[in-house]
Amino acid sequence: MSHLDVDIIDFLLLTIYPVVALFIIEMIGRAAKISSWIKLVVQGIVMLGFGIAYITLITPHWLTSIVMFALAFVLFYQARRIKIQPTKLKY
Repeated sequence: MSHLDVDIIDFLLLTIYPVVALFIIEMIGRAAKISSWIKLVVQGIVMLGFGIAYITLITPHWLTSIVMFALAFVLFYQARRIKIQPTKLKY
């Protein structure tokens, strides 16, 4: 990635950080026995934060931030679905 200011190792780390954040939130949610919809909302907020950070704070990673925004949307949708009908919980 010589055309960007980001080295390949940095790029890999930028893609691993959101995965680690999702994993940590999941483990905290399970340990504290937090409701699934609350856990999903928190994960969605964190993905929005990553998406905004990847556009503003770091050399612009537009595609990565679009993926973060899409994931946040899906997490919010899933949280809404579980909040409305908890019997349809599949995980």
